[in-house]
Amino acid sequence: MASRVFRGCRVLMAAANKSSTGAKASAASTSSSRTTASAKAQTGIFKVVPVSPALRKFIGAPEVSRGDAVKKVWEYIKENNLQNPANKKEIRCDDKLKSIFEGKDTVGFLEIATLLSRHFVKTN
Repeated sequence: MASRVFRGCRVLMAAANKSSTGAKASAASTSSSRTTASAKAQTGIFKVVPVSPALRKFIGAPEVSRGDAVKKVWEYIKENNLQNPANKKEIRCDDKLKSIFEGKDTVGFLEIATLLSRHFVKTN
């Protein structure tokens, strides 16, 4: 009786091994689809577009993606300790941030993307 159960396990294991080679083949096709996906990643917030002179001066590049612009702004905020310690949702703007945030003294962190969107040149 035990040999009968053991034999069944071997059959299941053999089937698993066959499917694992199929899994490797599907993994290879998935990696090629990732390459295609990374080529498509140049849309939306990842698309590099021209920016306004104020944002160009802040970032130091004539073209940048929205995601990279937000990342650079947050890096600057963290480096200069501009986040209000009492209210982490509030950013205290220095002169450099005021140049891109319409001269506001304080900005909520949810406003950052909205205020930056005005600096991206629309291209068709």
